[in-house]
Amino acid sequence: MLTRAGGLSFFVAKTPILCHVGHTRLRSLLYGCSHHHFKPTAYSPYIKDRIFMNKSAHFSNLALSATNKYIPESSAVAETMSNKARKKARRESPEGVLRFKLDMCSKRGDVVEALRLYDEARSRGVPLSQHHYNVLLYLCSCSGSNGDENVVNLALKRGFEIFKQMGVDGIEPNEATFTSAARLACAMEDPEMAFNLVKQMKSCGIPPKLRSYGPPLFGFCKKGDADRAYEVDAHMVESGVVAEEPELCALLGLSVESRRVDRVYEMMHRLRASVRQVSESTAEVVEQWFNSEDAAGVGEENWDVGKVREGVVKGGGGWHGQGWLGKGKWKVVRTEMDEAGVCQSCGEKLVCIDIDPRETENFASSLTKLACQREVKADFVRFQEWLQRHGPFDAVIDGANVSLINQKSFSFFELNSVVNRLRQISPSKRLPLVILHRSRVTGGPAQNPNNEKLIQSWKKSGALYATPAGSNDDW
Repeated sequence: MLTRAGGLSFFVAKTPILCHVGHTRLRSLLYGCSHHHFKPTAYSPYIKDRIFMNKSAHFSNLALSATNKYIPESSAVAETMSNKARKKARRESPEGVLRFKLDMCSKRGDVVEALRLYDEARSRGVPLSQHHYNVLLYLCSCSGSNGDENVVNLALKRGFEIFKQMGVDGIEPNEATFTSAARLACAMEDPEMAFNLVKQMKSCGIPPKLRSYGPPLFGFCKKGDADRAYEVDAHMVESGVVAEEPELCALLGLSVESRRVDRVYEMMHRLRASVRQVSESTAEVVEQWFNSEDAAGVGEENWDVGKVREGVVKGGGGWHGQGWLGKGKWKVVRTEMDEAGVCQSCGEKLVCIDIDPRETENFASSLTKLACQREVKADFVRFQEWLQRHGPFDAVIDGANVSLINQKSFSFFELNSVVNRLRQISPSKRLPLVILHRSRVTGGPAQNPNNEKLIQSWKKSGALYATPAGSNDDW
């Protein structure tokens, strides 16, 4: 809890809850080039000197082609084969066997074996696809968790070699390719290179994702380079990528350390707007700020009360957005809220923030329109009709994500644990809606007798929706 008279604001932490309240003077904390063929071009000298430890190697942009020209069977034969036979032929081809083995390495996190398979495939002249390269780059970029320094250094060195070879082979990269390359650069403590890769991705018409920005953003934050970190953040905003708690916490911590008081205010507002419940590590950064001398010394001593009130109304209640108001030392304590939202330290009650029903409806309509454009329209309409019959639900579970948390294999046990817990805390005590792709409901672990019974019980309760083949379960 942060106190200075007259001002009142709260941050909610998982445990315990963190609350900020004003106390001696009024002070409020209120905080896509479309895909075309690339010509090989030398990368900047800056990057050349940082790709490998010995600085003797160089780095080049990708030489790209739209598709891998290799086709295992002749067109005439392929036309006469059944779908099943074609799938079998692809699986048993050298490329198919390599894909399977690399996927197994990815599940085990075995980068050494994956590199051996890569070298063996190249010596035998096996054509590599985008998927092959992406798995290899992913494993090399994640080698830091291995713990063996020799393996880590090998993976970093070979990772850049493989990225370069992908361009030489004319294999078109995608977002996953660039993201893995950016992670390699970050592992080499070169966030500048990581940021350049993200920029290159966007200039090639490939929309970066939040994970793409992680390597340069966290890299600059680690180095204490505030200006470059803010540039990455601005690039994210320009690309329509929304920062989440880890990114905002890193930027907030950097702003506190670099004494950028306006940026501290901005990051706390963004946390307020997008993070309903901050983690303990974020709460500690917030406490660090309010215990600092900078927090005590910054702020306006004379302000327009009318503008403050007007700001609270426009903001929906609870904050004014007028900047730091008042000066003086903050009182920081840990406290809790009761069920009515009353602070157990100062006795003030949390303000209820209204949600505009029209804005909610507009969002739902826009999402539906976008989904129907991206999906097979009939599939999404069918889901809407199903939802009308079986909904509404108190909670929705992304079945695949939940079942793969902290593990490499799909676990119905993990999924069922979450389902049961959500049912317990549901006001209506009903099952949550579980979204799974159809393949997860019919194959693999789903064929286990116990899992089959579980799936059937969810179906009978109208709590399971299996998305059809070719459909994206995220929609």
